[in-house]
Amino acid sequence: MEKNYIPFTEEMKKDYTVLVPNMLPMHFTLICKVMENFGLHAELLTSSGPKIKETGLKYVHNDTCYPALLVIGQFIDALQSGAYDPHKTALILFQTGGGCRASNYINLLRKALEKAGFGYVPVISMSLSGLEDHPGFRLTLPMIRRVLHAILYADLLMLLKNQCRSYEIRPGDSEALAELWTERLARELDAGKKISYRKVKENYRKILADFSRIPRAEESKIRVGIVGEIFVKYSPLGNNNLEEFLVKEGAEVTVPGLLDFCMYCVYNNMMDTELLGRNKKQYRLWRMIYRFFLRKQKDLIACIEEHSDFTPPTAFDHTVTLIKGYIGIGAKMGEGWLLTAEMLELSEKGIKNIVCAQPFGCLPNHICGKGMMRPLKEKNPDINIVAIDYDAGATAVNQENRIKLMLANHSK
Repeated sequence: MEKNYIPFTEEMKKDYTVLVPNMLPMHFTLICKVMENFGLHAELLTSSGPKIKETGLKYVHNDTCYPALLVIGQFIDALQSGAYDPHKTALILFQTGGGCRASNYINLLRKALEKAGFGYVPVISMSLSGLEDHPGFRLTLPMIRRVLHAILYADLLMLLKNQCRSYEIRPGDSEALAELWTERLARELDAGKKISYRKVKENYRKILADFSRIPRAEESKIRVGIVGEIFVKYSPLGNNNLEEFLVKEGAEVTVPGLLDFCMYCVYNNMMDTELLGRNKKQYRLWRMIYRFFLRKQKDLIACIEEHSDFTPPTAFDHTVTLIKGYIGIGAKMGEGWLLTAEMLELSEKGIKNIVCAQPFGCLPNHICGKGMMRPLKEKNPDINIVAIDYDAGATAVNQENRIKLMLANHSK
């Protein structure tokens, strides 16, 4: 264990605030409520603007992975703001435990905290890989189950909001309804009661009915998908509000759900056994979790198909099959083969215009994203992909101009 490791203890749960970095506002709002249900006072950070990047640059090297720079900047900015007592505050990072440099975020964060004078602040690793031990935070199966429902709810809200807001007659309807349902679901997840799956599916139907009632114009829009490194793909802070920009440019945006990435991580643990003979004792557990996740995803897909005219997500077991002939299942650093699969998934749905977003210098994404663009286009000549790098030194104007050029040459 590294020398600056500070465990988060049972005693700390009583009066510590756990700060959560913001990647997906709806998803993480619900996940924070799940954490509260298990005895943690979690608070989602919503700070943004140039000061976050500037704070990150002050305490980590400018060659550091851009998402790490932003997350560290957001944490230290919060500790320096005076809004929290640093001696009663802990931080949490969500990690996969994979082979890319993201697995070093915690080390980078702890060094930055020491440099900023906050070396005593505990940093919790939330990971299925069990990277660290924190007595005050255990990722148990009941917690995983609640987190799964939070992700399913938020994936549904994100999907419906994106399919509505480019066509809404009253601007802001979709965003307001998504926020209303996020608040309602957060209260339910924080209720302390056992989750009824019947109630979950009932909520699915009510959400679908509410979004179906939003008045929408019957017109054709350019459909654009967003893929890439997980933080830059999702975070408005990391991608300079990419989704908002695309909507203003007259596009309908599609972003694969967070559940796909979670299932990708679980699936890779299964493949470690099948391909490499690793983790044989844990194989049955990973297979059980994978099948549980897949069953829940298919229930959501069936509900969307039965109760609305919205386009549902693709079942993960089909997504896996799309990479055959393109990339191997063992390419699993960072977003790995999933990045290629998501581009093929979008193309299969008729979404031929794709923004592939990654931090500058992100090797896994440059291989499985940029590196796969040529073979994808050779077999799918109608696909239109633009790769956009995000970095502390990159300008939004250059990024937006490249996206505008892609939209000007869009595929039908």
